[in-house]
Amino acid sequence: MDFDDQLQRYFGTADLGAIQPEAMAAGIEHMRVDFGLEQDRGRRFALWAVLYMLGTHLDLDTAFEDEADRNSARDFMDMMDRVQGDGPT
Repeated sequence: MDFDDQLQRYFGTADLGAIQPEAMAAGIEHMRVDFGLEQDRGRRFALWAVLYMLGTHLDLDTAFEDEADRNSARDFMDMMDRVQGDGPT
């Protein structure tokens, strides 16, 4: 799943800055519904990751039944925290 494709699908544009608050809320709700219906582990993780990057992720214990998936999500969160931290050293 390509990030820009996901933005286009759920928000009608790949430009985050162009998304109006109402469209953001509607797109996030649509993503959450799709996340709940998705059976493919990889697609579920991709949806969760985009939700996380948008600041609206789901609780790991309820989002992922599998411990390996929860650990992958924690690793992703740690990686994103480092990227958003102090920047390059």
